Parts: sequence; structure tokens; C-alpha cells
Amino acid sequence: MRRMTSSLVFAAAVAAGGTVSAQHGGHGQQGGGQAHHLVAQRCLEEFKTVVAEGRGFGMAFAADQNGYPGPMHVLELKEVLKLTPEQEARARELHAAVRAELPKSQRLLDAEHRLERLFADRAATDERVRAAAVDVEQARTAVRLVHLLAHVRTRELLSEEQRRVYHQTRWGAR
Repeated sequence: MRRMTSSLVFAAAVAAGGTVSAQHGGHGQQGGGQAHHLVAQRCLEEFKTVVAEGRGFGMAFAADQNGYPGPMHVLELKEVLKLTPEQEARARELHAAVRAELPKSQRLLDAEHRLERLFADRAATDERVRAAAVDVEQARTAVRLVHLLAHVRTRELLSEEQRRVYHQTRWGAR
């Protein structure tokens, strides 16, 4: 799981870095565009898949790496954390609550698709792009809050020792 998160963060960073390079210094370079395009496309497809499944695609990364574990990861590590039956039941409830918010994830994907279509259909104008970007960011905020708040609530159900073990297991530190 840690490797997958690191890979996603790396892919996003590579895609963003490649975009900056292509936009601001890569003019006239030959051959590098295809590799960047493939990395960016893989990252985009992974984003769509993960968000469609109701997972956060790193939207709660700040919480998780700073001692606020999410319910899915706690359930994955339930043996290592030695969850009590009550803790496991509560973590399952929190995870189910996140899953119940799946329509918000779909709204984000739909908003992203509408923004993309503006450009693909050559219909992008200042006004349309502004409105579509606002829609995307409002949808992203709604999804991100679902995940961040689930991490806050999950932290509350763990003991200090369980939080330490979680962090050590997931991040190798502390």
C-alpha cells in the first residue's frame, strides 16, 4: 500500500514536472513529449479509476502521513494494530460512510470530463473555462473533505500506541 501511494505521488509529480518543463523550457525538444504523454495519461487513468472506486487518490495524504489514518488502511492493518472488535466495527462504519459518498466522487469525475470536453470540442472560452474550473474545484473539495474528515474520525478510535504502530508500519518513521 505504501509503495502504491508513493508511486501515485511520484507519477503525479512527474506529470506536473513534465508539464512545467514542456510549458516553460521544453520548447523545441524532440522525442520527450511522447514519454511525458504516456506518464501523464497513466496518472490520469489511475486518478479516474481510484476516484470512481471511492478512494481518495492522495486527497487525505496530509492527514495520513501526519498521524491521522484512514479507515480503509486501519482495516487493512487490523491484525498489526490489534483492533478490538468494537474498533473494527467502528472502522467499518467509517469506511462505509466514505463509500456512501461515492456520488460526490462521480460528480468530480463528471466535472473533470466536462472541463476536458470544452477543450476537446474546441468550445473553450474564458467564461466557460472559469465556470468549469469552479465546478471541478467545488467537487474536488467535497470529495477531499469526505476523506480528510474520515481520517480525523478514524484517529479518534485508535489508542496512542495503535497510532504509533500504524505510523511506523505505514510510513516507517516516528
